[in-house]
Amino acid sequence: MRDFFSTVIHRWPEGRRDYHWHLLASPEWAEETLFEPYRELTHRPGLAPVRPENFHVTVLHGPPVEEMSEREITDMVDEVRAGCAWIAPLELTLSRATVGSVAIECAGQPGAASRPLWELTVAATTKATGGRYEALPAAHYPHASLAYGVGDVERLPMTVWLSDHGPGPVTVRVDQISLVSQWHDRREIMFERILDVPLGGSR
Repeated sequence: MRDFFSTVIHRWPEGRRDYHWHLLASPEWAEETLFEPYRELTHRPGLAPVRPENFHVTVLHGPPVEEMSEREITDMVDEVRAGCAWIAPLELTLSRATVGSVAIECAGQPGAASRPLWELTVAATTKATGGRYEALPAAHYPHASLAYGVGDVERLPMTVWLSDHGPGPVTVRVDQISLVSQWHDRREIMFERILDVPLGGSR
């Protein structure tokens, strides 16, 4: 497994706050449902476990906070609010954890259910900023990371552990999308929640 942060540092420097749109769950739900069952796996040397309060499913990695004006932020959020009014709440199922190339992660299904949120946030950000920023990711594939690779760690022992341990798929109800200011210290990803936008019919 590779160091996750070495793969992003060229486009997302340590300490820089970038806007992100996320699907979030309560830290209590994340800890009980995902983090405790996988603790023996995620706390191995070479891995940096995600703290429950930092659990997230990324919809869009947006522009740096310092590079967007107040007018652009307002326009972006207004566009997202208008679009979310027409998107129904959804159920996202997170699969059993797998050993990825840079992280322990759970894939989300169905991707088609949350893809309209990615399309909406990409369009809103592009319109508000005049297309100054590349959409990240370039295609939507919902997933949640439980631990990031930060050093040398062998994949095989983790795969063996997963063949005998870990919960089955879990489902989280998504009734809002959240804008956060997010940064990393080359070991953890952390964020400050700015606002939540409800999906149509959820409030």
